[in-house]
Amino acid sequence: MTRTRTFAVALATAGLVVAPSAASAKTIIGSGSSVAEPYLRSLFAGYHKVKPKIHFIYTADGGNAGVKDVQQRRSGFAVNTRPPLPSDSGTTYRQLFLDGLCIDVNSSNSLSNLTIGGLADIFLGNVANWGQVNGSNLNTTIDPVGRDSTAGTYTFFQSAVLNGKTQSSNVNPVTSDGLVANAVAKDPNAIGYVGFAHSKGSGLKTLTLNGKLQFGPGDTVVEPDPAATPKAARIRGGILKGTTG
Repeated sequence: MTRTRTFAVALATAGLVVAPSAASAKTIIGSGSSVAEPYLRSLFAGYHKVKPKIHFIYTADGGNAGVKDVQQRRSGFAVNTRPPLPSDSGTTYRQLFLDGLCIDVNSSNSLSNLTIGGLADIFLGNVANWGQVNGSNLNTTIDPVGRDSTAGTYTFFQSAVLNGKTQSSNVNPVTSDGLVANAVAKDPNAIGYVGFAHSKGSGLKTLTLNGKLQFGPGDTVVEPDPAATPKAARIRGGILKGTTG
């Protein structure tokens, strides 16, 4: 794993603002990432205190869907958690903040660590039983939960973990990180990928990756386009995601 992405870190998570020509308005309509929604709600509330005449309407329909909203003028901005793609024509990206993509299992699972390759095998359907995973102490069918293709998180996971391959048909695709977290918390056989904001809660356990609690710049994720995504790194229990503009 030799190609990395660089990030300008402002907060604990990362998203990208996608916008057409700026225009002042009392109500600003946005859409996109559900991963970023908890942070955005706080930012909107803080901004409203400073500029009480400005109101925000935000629909968490997924980062990829949000880009299409901007392209079709349904939204004035969108938040995404993946790098820009050629299909994003007509939009401008600006880095907003930094996020960790975390891998969670049910808290009853004895597993504490996975390799990136082992994680990919589960979400590609190559490993389908916990008995094939050292440390789980289970012999039941694995129930992987992921995001659907409207999410930028789906695209990022596909690139950074699955090396561009499509997740297996046995992965339950849901429409938000909150639904991933709820599914994993309720199912002792589940595993899922979520943003940092949704990774800590009752019934959840965040795994380390490749046996490390924290990954630095030397522990990098393979990316398909080094020109568009210069550097990346992993953090405790997850993979940093985001991009410069």
